[in-house]
Amino acid sequence: MAGPEAIGALRRRKRRRHAGWHGFLYIAPAMALVLVFFVLPVLFTGWMSLHNWPLLGNPRWIGFGNYTRMVSDVRFMSALRFTAYYTVIVTIVIFAVAFPLALYVEKQRRLVGFYRTIIFLPVVVGLATASLLWVWLVNVDSGFFVPAAQALGLIGRRPNLLADFDTAFATIVVMVVWKIAGFTMIILLTGLQAIPSELTEAARIDGARRWQRFRFLTLPLMRRTIALALIISITGSVLAFDQFYIMTSGGPQNQMISVVYYIFNQSFVSFNLGYGAALSIALLVILVLISIVQLWLLRVGEDRP
Repeated sequence: MAGPEAIGALRRRKRRRHAGWHGFLYIAPAMALVLVFFVLPVLFTGWMSLHNWPLLGNPRWIGFGNYTRMVSDVRFMSALRFTAYYTVIVTIVIFAVAFPLALYVEKQRRLVGFYRTIIFLPVVVGLATASLLWVWLVNVDSGFFVPAAQALGLIGRRPNLLADFDTAFATIVVMVVWKIAGFTMIILLTGLQAIPSELTEAARIDGARRWQRFRFLTLPLMRRTIALALIISITGSVLAFDQFYIMTSGGPQNQMISVVYYIFNQSFVSFNLGYGAALSIALLVILVLISIVQLWLLRVGEDRP
């Protein structure tokens, strides 16, 4: 017969086994959602990318033909360059606006809750709705900005801000910053509020100036928060579509066709579903690589056990 110690060990193993199954049951719904709405669609998209897949008719296996075509696709490379340019510009501008706002609303002052609400309010507006709103705001005849500027004597004639690349690009960047900066501000605000006030007070007592406290205390302690905000901003910028489709339709002269816009055109305008799937897989790989690089940069300089 087994002794009391052996029986106790057997019971402990059973409890651990049951606890493992209980944990699995808790995460099973989330795993099912990820499997159905992410893993299976990605696998099916990868399978489509290996075929010449027309909208009508039978798919034809072509192996990596779509991927070799992608390398020599001048329009796709142009869309990649424009998307990279847009991502860099809009990310820098968003942080240049959101960080000072976060520093301003972080301190307890009169009406600070009102300021936070007003700054965050555009975030609740859908991107498509915001794009349509700004199409009206910059309209030459029935809009607000251009007629108001002319009425104030700031301009002589009424320019069409969406007809030229530079002004259209600047308009889209301003719209996106107006729409997104409040969300980035909230993320940065959580990082600022997580910094112990004792550290800031000790640095102030030691004679550290405001810039020194920001550079040597605030920024290092907000490293992970900044990385999170960067990943969200860069990922959203790489996947930009609504603003270019609604505000400029890719123009002027197809100079504002982002990668997602190009995938949309290939898949649902030209009906090259297989090639569109290959482009989607390539974009997924690019996003994964960007996230890996950012997470690696986050770990650089950290003390490892």
